[in-house]
Order: sequence, then structure tokens, then C-alpha cells
Amino acid sequence: MSEKNQHHRLIILGSGPAGLTAAIYSARAILNPVVVSGREAGGQLMITTDVENYPGFPEGIKGPEMMELLKKQALRFGTKFLSGDMIEVDLRQRPFKLNLENKDTLTCDSLIISSGASARWLGLDSEKEFSGKGVSACATCDGFFFRDQDVGVVGGGDTALEEALYLANMCKSVTLIHRRDELRGSKIMQKRTIDHEKISIFWDTVVDEVVGNLKDGMTSLKVRNVKTDEVSEHPFTGLFIAIGHTPNTSLFNDQLELDENGYIQVTPGTTYTSVEGVFASGDVQDHVYRQAVTAAGTGCMAAIDAERWLAEHFG
Repeated sequence: MSEKNQHHRLIILGSGPAGLTAAIYSARAILNPVVVSGREAGGQLMITTDVENYPGFPEGIKGPEMMELLKKQALRFGTKFLSGDMIEVDLRQRPFKLNLENKDTLTCDSLIISSGASARWLGLDSEKEFSGKGVSACATCDGFFFRDQDVGVVGGGDTALEEALYLANMCKSVTLIHRRDELRGSKIMQKRTIDHEKISIFWDTVVDEVVGNLKDGMTSLKVRNVKTDEVSEHPFTGLFIAIGHTPNTSLFNDQLELDENGYIQVTPGTTYTSVEGVFASGDVQDHVYRQAVTAAGTGCMAAIDAERWLAEHFG
């Protein structure tokens, strides 16, 4: 049945750990939430192979399997799911108005934004081919799988330096690959990185190709010096892309308060945004931790905040 012009008490944008946790909590509170899954249903964990740091899974779990379990749990309590993407949101009117890509229009009294943030990638075919098989965008998530191995980290800002230092605690060696001849990170992070005995730096260098095979995954990395155009190959078995994340907040420009990087700003200790009745959870408002467990935690917070706000304003 078409959702055209239907009204709901609560709509949740996004179906990653934050959105699905918000759905579980709000459904149990009898708010009858509707989740708009988005084009990337399941969020970043859908491209994650093994998840070993989420509590409750002592043997680890595949990312897509974990998201399917969360969705089943949300469905059990009556959550309704809509596929497809949101193309327009109007927070200036009440009820809030949302237009889907299939031309349906929804309205709601309250809105939880859990649309996440997308890692910036290099755009190489080989990078995509070996994503989850040697190539990662999260050292905290995947570094453990590369202990005692030689790995590379792409980037020159604080994120890349933090990733390199984190990986140096467990990897045999870490090579920072930076396209310029000086780092962009803070001075103290630069000093720690340059002084670390297990970290070396390829200056003026970009990634040309991730090399590997289906059986072994990534086996080496080809890089190119941008000044000499010389290409060299190195036996790295892991590559971490640390050139930043882009929060999926373009729909909310000029409607919500965003920080300089586009992340939704919330009242500290809550998920309240600058618009009454609109809440934000997960990576869309978190540029620091970016973990599934912290996203789920803020999804819980958003559901409770929304429930209390609805009770206060609508009874």
C-alpha cells in the first residue's frame, strides 16, 4: 500500500545501528515508528565483514547479519519500514513534511535523523574490490585483524595520524601515505607520529592500485610519487583510508544548526537539535567516536527524548 500523504507520530531517517535502536525503543513505547531505510539500508555495517567489538557477540558477527538481527528486533515490536531515499525535508512547517524519491509525501510530529556519515574514499576500482578484504576506513573497527602485519594509512590530517598511532600499537609497521610534503594535523600529533619508531611516511605520494586476489585479499600496494611519477610496490596487507567522513546532512542545510563540517549540532547530553521535535543520533552528529555501539546508544537516547517530547506536546 502506498504511503502517499500519510501522517505518523514519529519517523526515523536511516537504518544503521542508531536508527534501528531508536526504532526498537520507540516501538516498545507504542509510538508506531516508521523507518525510512535510505539508499544504503543498514548503514556502514553492511560493508563490514567481521564485527568483534560489539558487546554480546563473543565469537564476533558479520556486519550484515548483525543489521538483520536489529531489523528483526525492530519489526517484532511493530516498526514499519519504507525503502528508498528521502529527497526533501521541510522542517519549517508543522507537521514536518518529507518527500520520498517514489513521489510519496509523509508528515510527522517528530523526527529522528540517523542518516549517518559516509567515509570518503579514494575512488579506485581496486580499493572498492578489496573493501573488507584488506581495505578499511576504520582502524578502531578493523585494526585488530591486522596485528603483526605491515599496513598503510592514507591521509595527513589528525584522523590519519590518530589511525596510524592506534595501528602502531598492534601492527608490525605502519606507513603513512600523504600526497603533500607536510602534514595537516595538529603539531603534537605530527610529533608523535614522526617520532614513532614503527611509523614511516611516504611524502608526496598517492595510492595507484591495491593488489591482491580473491583467496588472500590484499597482498600489496602500488603507490606513485606525484613529483617524480615513480611507481613502487610494497607488501602491505592492509590499507586504511583516513581522509575524513561526510555526514549525510545535505537535506538539512539552512534548516538545522550544523557545525563547520556539516555534522548536526545537538544540545550536550541530549539528542535535541536546533528545531523542536527533531532529534539526531549516530554518526550524523558524532565526528569523534563513529562506533556501532555509540551510535546505538544515541539511538536509544533519541527515542527516549522523542517519546518525552511527544508526551509533553501531544499527550
